Amino acid sequence: MPSNPAPAFSARHATVTLILCFLVAGFEGVDLQAAGVAAPKLAPLFHFAVSELKWFLAASTMGLVLGAWIGGRLADLWGRKAALMIAIALFGLFSVLTALSTTKGHLIEARFLTGLGLGGALPNLIALTAEAAHIDRRRGAVAVMYCGMPLGGGFASLVTLLGVSGSSWQNVFYVGGAAPLALLPLLWLWLPDSAEFKAVHITAEKPPILETLFGEHRTARTLLLWTASFTALLVLYLLLNWLPSLMVARGLSKSDASWIQLTFNVMGAAGAVTSGHLLTRAPRLVVAACFGGIIVGLALLAQVPATLWAELLAGSLAGATVVGGQGVLYALAPGFYPTLMRGTGVGAAVSAGRLGSVVGPIVAGLMLQAGGNAESVLFYLVPVGLVSLVAASGLVRR
Repeated sequence: MPSNPAPAFSARHATVTLILCFLVAGFEGVDLQAAGVAAPKLAPLFHFAVSELKWFLAASTMGLVLGAWIGGRLADLWGRKAALMIAIALFGLFSVLTALSTTKGHLIEARFLTGLGLGGALPNLIALTAEAAHIDRRRGAVAVMYCGMPLGGGFASLVTLLGVSGSSWQNVFYVGGAAPLALLPLLWLWLPDSAEFKAVHITAEKPPILETLFGEHRTARTLLLWTASFTALLVLYLLLNWLPSLMVARGLSKSDASWIQLTFNVMGAAGAVTSGHLLTRAPRLVVAACFGGIIVGLALLAQVPATLWAELLAGSLAGATVVGGQGVLYALAPGFYPTLMRGTGVGAAVSAGRLGSVVGPIVAGLMLQAGGNAESVLFYLVPVGLVSLVAASGLVRR
């Protein structure tokens, strides 16, 4: 396999790419939490039973799993920019169509197709940001781009907290769909495609998928990356979906729980930026701090006194480490695969992680349904965090 080329670096292209990809990531963050924001108002209107509502909430996440794989593969076949724009058009269009749905079936179908687009966008955002940045700053650039997602999620939480969305459940889907669609012309005009990918795409032959993932001594790296991504996103999405309910179950008010969720997202963005900045200098220390901090944060959420300020501090640590840890994995992933196969490799890792995002909320729901309490759910996540720590530590050593 030929080594990756090193086209002339352009600081302007790197900056424009980072800004535009950050905006797309922010819109993704809003859309990822849109279903949870709308569910309380939408459920009585469509007469959703609890058993049916979980399918509405899970539909986009299931689409994410498939979309990440497809989007990553298309990145290597058609180019990063083309695949990204298709993904954005898909999740923007079907987010709007979610708001226009009139039946339960249409709602679930629209959310699944929205998830396809959301999943397909992320591998391309990672590849574009990494390949536009200077080679010494790639990890930090990907981490900064990724922090747009928790900030977008924090915005959705703030909308809920302040009641800005009003009485109509459709508003959050109109905003979540119209904003990325409005961004498409700007992406077409201003977003530079990956010069690094273009340099190899013209002459090089595409390797088979299995060779991409497991050839040339990549088996251990790929499996460790998948394991760390699966477990980290299991924890992250369980908390994104259930943290307010778990805090209410511990005795806090709904308003206090919303503040904790908002702080979780904001500190997650800060953690992603900080860990990405330090990753090149001290990768083992950053991995130990992030993934070890996940375990400590989960234990504190379960054990600190059930007061707003205590849980805010615990939620801040959990957000900074859980989201920061996932940002670390996304920042590391592009470096494990050569340019020609980077989209496929990163897309497979994102897809493995998204399987965790499906499993996490389901596990929490089953545990609570079986009589578990908030403390037991959070404590049972500690071994999952330990597996993530071991996998990420093995990954960074390689």
